[in-house]
Amino acid sequence: MRASRLLSLLLLLQSRGRMTAQELSDELEVSIRTVYRDVEALGAAGVPVYADRGPAGGYRLVDGYRTKLTGFTTEEAESLFLAGLPGPAAELGLGTVVAAAQLKLQAALPPELRSRAGRVRERFHLDTPGWFRHSDETPNLTAIADAVWHQRRLAIHYRRWGGQAIEVHRTVDPLGLVLKAGVWYLIARSDGDLRTARSDGDLRTYRVARVLTLTTTDDHFDRPPDFDLTAYWEAWSERFEQRMYGMRVTVRLSPDGVRRAQYLLGLVAARALRDSPATPDPDGWTTVDLPTESLDHAEPDLLKLGPDVEVLAPPELRDRVATAAAAMVAMYQH
Repeated sequence: MRASRLLSLLLLLQSRGRMTAQELSDELEVSIRTVYRDVEALGAAGVPVYADRGPAGGYRLVDGYRTKLTGFTTEEAESLFLAGLPGPAAELGLGTVVAAAQLKLQAALPPELRSRAGRVRERFHLDTPGWFRHSDETPNLTAIADAVWHQRRLAIHYRRWGGQAIEVHRTVDPLGLVLKAGVWYLIARSDGDLRTARSDGDLRTYRVARVLTLTTTDDHFDRPPDFDLTAYWEAWSERFEQRMYGMRVTVRLSPDGVRRAQYLLGLVAARALRDSPATPDPDGWTTVDLPTESLDHAEPDLLKLGPDVEVLAPPELRDRVATAAAAMVAMYQH
């Protein structure tokens, strides 16, 4: 445990430069007294670490000192080779860069870790798209990624989808890219429609595959200092799911219906069933509220469950399912 902490302390000083004892204490989650002892231990081991005195002082390494990667554990070395996802990296135009970085890392590892890390690529593969679907065609992804990295404003021609396809023009400050289930999304600060010169500064999410054309402008932009890509995406995803599944339907499910619904009605319904506090009634049936996009989506979905589901509400959905079931009975009676 202490050896791992000493290595972490060394790498912190190497990557960040001068750090105070309090800063090291906070990063390593140990007492300041422990930091003092660890710094002394590094010095005794020959690491050129020394202290600057005074209010602006702290610990730092002698200029030019760099440690090698021999402190990697087996699990850390293996995980790095698993982290270099070849598919997404290639889509971003970084495939050769990732390959070169892995070669350098492999050369720096001691032989016993090198052989084990190399086996990761032989035994693990990440395929990001879901079943029965192909990844989006994203010819503009590399240019967008370059603009994200260099903070260059983009003028995009975008096909928006909201029940019908509408093509719009936007100027955007690209803040980040997210890969979700094989689909790339651009998070950007939008300046509105170029034709109306509207400027509202909204943060918006664009599906990269719907960017028809783009122009990288000569304008640079400043990133919002408080923008957190991970936090934004989590909040946006939650709002998106609530919008998409804004309707609730009440149903009774047989024991087989509960089991089959988790596979036939999708992940959102499965999660609602799993989180529901409802218990089976004396007949073994369970009454639950299920999220759905609309009555038009709910009707065919619930018909998949046949006699293992009874719709209780809303009345319109109950009537629609009963009408469809009656029509099926009439067809098979002929």
